[in-house]
Amino acid sequence: MREVGILTFHCSDNYGAMLQAYGLKQYCHKIGIRADIVRYEPPFLTGRHWYVPYVPVGGISKMLMNGLGGWKANLTMGTDFFRLRANMASFREEYLVRKGQKKLHFICGLKKLPYRYYIVGSDQIWNPDITIGLRNAYFGVFANDRKEKVIAYGASLGGSSLASEYDKKFRELLQSVDEISLRESEAIPYVKKLYKKNISSVIDPVFLLSKEEWQKIEKKSGKKGFLFVYMTEPNQELTDFARKLAKDRQLRIIETKKGKKKKERDILTDNTAGPAEFLGYIHGADYIITNSFHGTAFSILYEKQFLVFQHSSLGTRISNLLKIHGLEGRLYGGNCGSNIDSSIDWAAVREKTAEQVEKSRQFLLENISVRG
Repeated sequence: MREVGILTFHCSDNYGAMLQAYGLKQYCHKIGIRADIVRYEPPFLTGRHWYVPYVPVGGISKMLMNGLGGWKANLTMGTDFFRLRANMASFREEYLVRKGQKKLHFICGLKKLPYRYYIVGSDQIWNPDITIGLRNAYFGVFANDRKEKVIAYGASLGGSSLASEYDKKFRELLQSVDEISLRESEAIPYVKKLYKKNISSVIDPVFLLSKEEWQKIEKKSGKKGFLFVYMTEPNQELTDFARKLAKDRQLRIIETKKGKKKKERDILTDNTAGPAEFLGYIHGADYIITNSFHGTAFSILYEKQFLVFQHSSLGTRISNLLKIHGLEGRLYGGNCGSNIDSSIDWAAVREKTAEQVEKSRQFLLENISVRG
């Protein structure tokens, strides 16, 4: 029987969410910690991926409008919508959860779980914009007679702080967490104001595994001679740059994107790629251009020539990630400007990654005494 349960965003149909969950689970096993991902799959997370989306924000009328708009977008995908969901589900069933594990849709379902230790995180588990308010489960606040300790690994607020309206509840919930580590060091001063114990900074779980370990689960596309674009919000400047680079290098552009309506002659859009296919595109690309945190993370892991464009709301996360690896210049307009071919000292980058992985390993082993 495994004695550690991981509460994270494994149920979200999102590359970063699923891959960080896999990274943490696999690394725990690697260092002798027996861990399961808890199948806590609440509708406020899973609902946004339904054919008629459910996002509990605002009143009934706003929810209905969001659902109708999402349904229309999904309708335009045709059978690709179901192929996408199937690829996501296939990865989840094969790599994240154990066969026969029961889905828990509500927090009351956590009451009978057998685990003594709970790891909450990584990912944006403490970002109320993602979880539609601060959620007790992601602080270990639920009744369970077997629960002994709650550890936050690489928890993220999405930025350096939360809006002041959340301070009181956030402070109260933090007191139920026995040990805290954050993914973004910029958030530590804010959390320290509300939580008096020691706070560590650790690396995102995807870095806990090597490139070779990630390659074992990727699905290669078979395509060659392409530039991979991965955006988590539209950015015309990024698209224009990609088009010019592709033309100059005589490469094709490939992107993964849900529900793109308009086909473009010079861009091949894969509407159905799951996490394994995403890794395959990262591996096969000649260049990568992104404004995504995990797009940046895997560009580093796979040692690719890449550029990062600023994201309107994820600037802190991405800047922190680049700073950790000494790659601040890969931000478009930074030291390398727009020169995606500027050299990268990958040996130095690997050394910095190794230092962070060791810190993260120590945090886990010091706070979880259960060994396999």
